[in-house]
Amino acid sequence: MTKEKKNMEVLSIIFDLDGTLLDTIDGLSDTVNEVMQDFNFPEHSRAAYKNFIGNGLNKLIERAVPQGTSTETIEQCCNAFKRLYAKSWKSNCCPYAGINDMLAELQKRRVNLAVLSNKPHEFTKLFVEEYFPGNIFQAVFGQREGFGKKPDPAVAIEIANMLQVNTHKILFVGDSGVDIQTGKNAQMKTAGVSWGFRPVEELLENAPDLIINHPLELLDYVTATR
Repeated sequence: MTKEKKNMEVLSIIFDLDGTLLDTIDGLSDTVNEVMQDFNFPEHSRAAYKNFIGNGLNKLIERAVPQGTSTETIEQCCNAFKRLYAKSWKSNCCPYAGINDMLAELQKRRVNLAVLSNKPHEFTKLFVEEYFPGNIFQAVFGQREGFGKKPDPAVAIEIANMLQVNTHKILFVGDSGVDIQTGKNAQMKTAGVSWGFRPVEELLENAPDLIINHPLELLDYVTATR
């Protein structure tokens, strides 16, 4: 990081959820493996699932099932996942160390906060309400039918309009190349986090404005100017 990038004028921050705010890998991988068992497909390691996650449920299942699996079977697996995940979504899930302190300080600085995930919308809302209660986030969106997934910038821009903040004064924070691409596509500043599911090399390939190694480091670069 360079000193010139410190104290950016940022009025709002949009966070990815899985691998950025919350460590959800156990619940996700266990649930997909249960689906794989039910359909007599091979299971996968947690390391493999870290690479499968990030482009929405359909793509997660498509990557987990054997090559050549029919579209109909993939859809059945997605529906099975939703049924199982509705019961086990909190499995071994927790915010990453430092996340709650970071969010509390950002609130003190009057930075508007939002979440944008490719996780199905109903589950995104459940996670945020459970682990970040108290209306910390002014907008929370997961994948909704009829709306494009990240890196499509449409929902990120929708959030900017809701918050009434110019996209150039919004920072998009995530753990994957998809997140960095989303922010860039929306003409937002971008920050990659090294503690998530994807390797730092993937972040570097997408050239974010920042890469941070601990949540509290973000505070060195963000100063709201309200």
